[in-house]
Amino acid sequence: MRFLKILFTIIIAFNLLSCKDTNANNKESEIAKEKLLKTIDKFNKAFQTGNIAVLESMITENYLHTNGNSKSIGKKEWFSYLSKRENEIKSGDLEVIEYKMDEMEIELYKNMAIVTGKVIVSNKKNGEIRKNEYRITNVWVNDTGNWKRAGFHDGKIK
Repeated sequence: MRFLKILFTIIIAFNLLSCKDTNANNKESEIAKEKLLKTIDKFNKAFQTGNIAVLESMITENYLHTNGNSKSIGKKEWFSYLSKRENEIKSGDLEVIEYKMDEMEIELYKNMAIVTGKVIVSNKKNGEIRKNEYRITNVWVNDTGNWKRAGFHDGKIK
């Protein structure tokens, strides 16, 4: 009988410790998600305003970018596009009226995350306003405590 009491006590203690670890992991997970959400917000604001310096600090060296209508490009090619876009924004030829991410879902996997959602973009160029919506998937990696975007893919909705 004494053996059963000891065994029962050990089982209860183990379960309590396991729950505590799960709660700690859940808290760590929530903290990581919050930090990632802030990073995504900062990234999106930098993209909307054409701030290349901020964007460059927020992506990986081996970054891959894929739009629904083209093959993947690397960091160098994407920054070539961003540079042209930044010049259009600075000159006033392009006005980004809205750049918003909705319906965001985040799945964390240790030091990486997959983020899905919908991006709503409204631009004014040559006096014409265009609004588009895209389904997106981003891959983010936690690089020594800082989230960096490693991959992007979108598909136009309308």
